[in-house]
Amino acid sequence: MPPPVVLHLTGSATDPFLADLSLIYARGAWAALGEQYEMRAAHVTPDGLWCFPDDLSDPALKAAEPIEVTDAVHHLTTIRPKTILPQMFCLPGMTTYRSLLDVLRLPYLGNTGPVMALAADKAHTRAIVAAAEVAVPPAELLTPATPPTLEPPVVVKPVDGDNSLGVTLVHDQSEYATALDQAFTCSSRVLVETYIEAGREVRCGVLEQDGELICLPLEEYALNQPIRSHADKLRRNEAGELIFSAKTADRSWIVEEADPVTAPVWEAARRSHRALGCRHYSLFDFRIDPDGRPWFLEAGLYCSFAPQSVIPAMAAAAGTALPELFATMLRQIG
Repeated sequence: MPPPVVLHLTGSATDPFLADLSLIYARGAWAALGEQYEMRAAHVTPDGLWCFPDDLSDPALKAAEPIEVTDAVHHLTTIRPKTILPQMFCLPGMTTYRSLLDVLRLPYLGNTGPVMALAADKAHTRAIVAAAEVAVPPAELLTPATPPTLEPPVVVKPVDGDNSLGVTLVHDQSEYATALDQAFTCSSRVLVETYIEAGREVRCGVLEQDGELICLPLEEYALNQPIRSHADKLRRNEAGELIFSAKTADRSWIVEEADPVTAPVWEAARRSHRALGCRHYSLFDFRIDPDGRPWFLEAGLYCSFAPQSVIPAMAAAAGTALPELFATMLRQIG
């Protein structure tokens, strides 16, 4: 029997930077899982064209013939993959392209387009998890015509931004104008949140297994400054290649299950997963105040199944290797 076909949906319809990020993760998953599955690729370029390269190497991508979306749709339906791995991180890639897969009735791992759209809007996400009795910092939503009323210190962030772009900690009123200008360059709406004094910052992954929600070991991030910046997450090396800043032992580590913060974060993560309508898996960021109380920051509802991806790293710490994790997730889609 031939191995199951796994199709990686990569690239970006809008942003070369996010296209590079997509390829980093997808190449990692391809290398880690390629021996067990027949790997295929579909790639979307920033001009909206598609191609179906033989692999995800630069030569293969350059050699692949670009085609229009109508032809790509026909080609997708002939591949018949066991699953598609959406590896796109731009907003259309996380939403519209996933919804296209639903229209075509093609199976894919991860959350649906509408759920991804919900999680991409930090204001909507906050409201929903707060209704599920998850603690969120006091906040207000601004447009360019709306002045802020919250007293600093506050965190100013684009409502639909990612990777900490446009995020600023405002210490006093004099810093508001610059922070708002930076955030509004990234989004037409800005969220201003009361700053939670730094105790700790952790991420929690949740897996669906046979109808149960399994929480993974927490990953904690070093707080060398009051808030994590874009440079703390991603940067380019001297060769211009995109690399991860936080994937070193001094910047992030796994939290012991016996740690007092684990149980309350797990409970908040399960509530958030259910409230947002997540499926297969989810990932949430929490700020832990000096009293040990977790505060919801945001949802990151994607997983590339690359070794450097957060959920596989958490699963590995719990004793589940990446191939076993992926096989378990495949069983969730039949």
